[in-house]
Amino acid sequence: MLVNDKVPLIRYPIEALVAVGISEIAIVVGYLGDKVVEALGDGSHFGVRLEYFFNSDYLGGNAISVYKARDWAQGAPIVLCMGDHLIKGEMVRRLLDRQTLDETLCVDYTPAPHHQLAEATKITVDGAGCIKDIGKDLVYWDALDTGVFLVTESFFKAVHELVHRLGTNIEITDAILHLISQGHRFNTCNVSGCFWMDVDTEEDLNRARI
Repeated sequence: MLVNDKVPLIRYPIEALVAVGISEIAIVVGYLGDKVVEALGDGSHFGVRLEYFFNSDYLGGNAISVYKARDWAQGAPIVLCMGDHLIKGEMVRRLLDRQTLDETLCVDYTPAPHHQLAEATKITVDGAGCIKDIGKDLVYWDALDTGVFLVTESFFKAVHELVHRLGTNIEITDAILHLISQGHRFNTCNVSGCFWMDVDTEEDLNRARI
């Protein structure tokens, strides 16, 4: 069994961050956010400090939730994880072991059988290992987006620009493509072989319980 029915999914990425020594974590909540706060508390039982930020535009794209943590980040690089992804600390460790702290996406070149390719976000990379293209509908692709990133103030600025142009229906993918279009490198970190799983549906949850 990969998941415990009595444990909220978001505990898994939190525990992965804790495993590599991260001690301050921001959680952006929206619909039924009070339930998340109630389940996790202040983070003391994880040995970390949790801070919560409410996204009133939670029906918009997921980049808007990330943007709500901009002031909290205070211009420093941050590790960004999806709250519904099962991950292990080794993936985050590989990300942080890189020589530079700049825009990076953890990618998987060898998807496991439990990964749903039809729903997965896919990427193509250039010769330097930077993202050339990203999206769910790519026909030809090199790797899968695992939902674990390192982002800097450049990412937040990109979201800010897009919101002023397009409103709140902005996805993380949109921000990445915007940065690339502006000549900004978005690096990748190869985490092939590390366990991860995106839990979007009840079917995914049942698969994680096997």
